[in-house]
Amino acid sequence: MNAAASNLVISLVAMQGASPTAPVWQGQCMLTGRARAHRTVARKMDFDDPQVLVSVRIAYVTVQAVILAAYYYVSYKVKQKNDLTVLKYVEPANPMSGDQGNLVTTTIKDYDLAETSKLIRSVYMGLAMMSFMHLYMKYTQPLFIQALMGLKNLYDAKPVAIHVLGKPAEGDLKRPFKAGGFMGAAAEPKTDKAAIDEAEKRVAKKDE
Repeated sequence: MNAAASNLVISLVAMQGASPTAPVWQGQCMLTGRARAHRTVARKMDFDDPQVLVSVRIAYVTVQAVILAAYYYVSYKVKQKNDLTVLKYVEPANPMSGDQGNLVTTTIKDYDLAETSKLIRSVYMGLAMMSFMHLYMKYTQPLFIQALMGLKNLYDAKPVAIHVLGKPAEGDLKRPFKAGGFMGAAAEPKTDKAAIDEAEKRVAKKDE
């Protein structure tokens, strides 16, 4: 689940006041803690007040503009550094299709640009969904919640941590980034030599 879809679920859970045990979707329990916190703040705001509504709209648009500017700045920094160090890893296996995971050979520059592009697309997707929810469905609370979640996601974004905050690409920031989520280790790319050698053998057999 990408950031835009995850944030939308959090917004809906917060708006509806869902219980942590409600069977809305698998993994909801991970989200409702944050949803409850945002809902508590949102409930104290009078969204029927035109001034409050305008302020929330301005805040939401401003936050999205800041996030996009930050991500485009990250792209600029990545291109400026031009790190052509080779990065090899095996993508997570797909048990549904029987796919064992494809071998990916790229560079640090291309990998970071691809990850940043995913973040940028997620922002635009979120903007589209929120425009539909707010303008067509007349929901207002999600604007406030998405603004808060957007700032949190910006701070948590790994390319931002590396290229803006100057954190070393170690631990959780080591490339390739861990997918996380309820899939756990099953969704993590493999970087060990054995997994890469096995993937290279599979590729060689296909080319024969």
